[in-house]
Amino acid sequence: MSLLILIPSVHVIAEPDGALRADDKFLTGLQRHVESWDGPVRVLLRTSQRPLPFSRIVARAEVPGELTLLAEHQPVTAEDLAGAAVVLASGDDHDQTGLGPVCDAVGARLVYAIEYTLQTRLRTAALDPGRDTVARAKSAGWVLMEERRRRRAFRHAAALQFNGYPAAHAYGPLDRKGCFYLDGRMRAATMASDAEMARRAEAMGDRAQTPGRPLRLITSGRLEPMKGAQDLIPAARAMRDAGVNFTLDIYGAGSLSYAIASGIAGAGLGDRVRLHAPVDFDSVLVPAMRRDADVFLSCHRQGDPSCSYLEAMGCGLPVIGTANEMWQPMAEDSGGGWVVPMGRPARIARLAADLAADPRKVTQAAGRALSFARVHDFDREFARRMDHLAEVARRPPRGAGVSPARATAARRADDRAGSPRP
Repeated sequence: MSLLILIPSVHVIAEPDGALRADDKFLTGLQRHVESWDGPVRVLLRTSQRPLPFSRIVARAEVPGELTLLAEHQPVTAEDLAGAAVVLASGDDHDQTGLGPVCDAVGARLVYAIEYTLQTRLRTAALDPGRDTVARAKSAGWVLMEERRRRRAFRHAAALQFNGYPAAHAYGPLDRKGCFYLDGRMRAATMASDAEMARRAEAMGDRAQTPGRPLRLITSGRLEPMKGAQDLIPAARAMRDAGVNFTLDIYGAGSLSYAIASGIAGAGLGDRVRLHAPVDFDSVLVPAMRRDADVFLSCHRQGDPSCSYLEAMGCGLPVIGTANEMWQPMAEDSGGGWVVPMGRPARIARLAADLAADPRKVTQAAGRALSFARVHDFDREFARRMDHLAEVARRPPRGAGVSPARATAARRADDRAGSPRP
């Protein structure tokens, strides 16, 4: 039985009583890894005091698999990886780009999962509200330096897994046999039913005959600049000013929460825009999207592989999304929504007015969205990833027999090739 070691980018917060605060989605995914892998699973988690907005408290014993805790920037050693057949690491974490020599030392096959592209990282740096122009320029320089290290690490790895279209496009040439997948939490059983879709289609038809019924928009996620949360209130104002009869429910939290709440009050939008605190995904958010919404609104400025698209589509919601590197090809593949330019609230208002006037467009796109989500439900996408890891585990390891001392020296040399984070 082969050992699988997971080194995710997500951290945990160590509580004073010994318990851990951990990301809820991560815990769900980790449980599936433990259940699906034919052998033991060890997870290396870094501790930090950085906030985790979508998290819960768990006892250490409740964390699935064998748990090893590391300090925030503590190097991973050959001892940490001893006995591993496969190490699944985060290609997005700059602390993990030096894992190749350490994996070679223990005969482990190194697989990197990658989500973000260079373009997304640069856009994130440019949108950082906590830094001035000079600091943003330094951050961009650091991102470019790290990209060289990342690509060097990927060429050393046994295999790559690509989460989303942008990552596959950017890094696919480095591993032509890599695993492409779409990340999300929706299982077939939690997706919208045919009966629900029929009732929604009937309600949309009634809306065409009853102008008093609003077009119900919903959005969820982190309320941060990189997620385009600053565009939500301008879009709502533009829809109101264009005479669109709509409601907008916003679920989430982040640095822009106060600005959004103030914007709702200041613009007099309280009768149609509601800001909700983060809620449990399965028990609250999914039922709300299946029952109380018609269209999902995404204003993402960056092209990250947000699971929000696929999860909304699984709830039978077509998506209005911005023309980023993820949603543009996903909309073309699925036919499950519409693409609008970034930062153009008037274009969102114009589209919303068109959909409100012709609800059949919403119903048709909703059907296509759900069909696409059903083909990419969590279980199918997860099985694809695990089958890929099992296949990699059968490959001959590269570099087995390298001494731990040599591996450590190589990792330190690789670290020196980079530069300190600004």
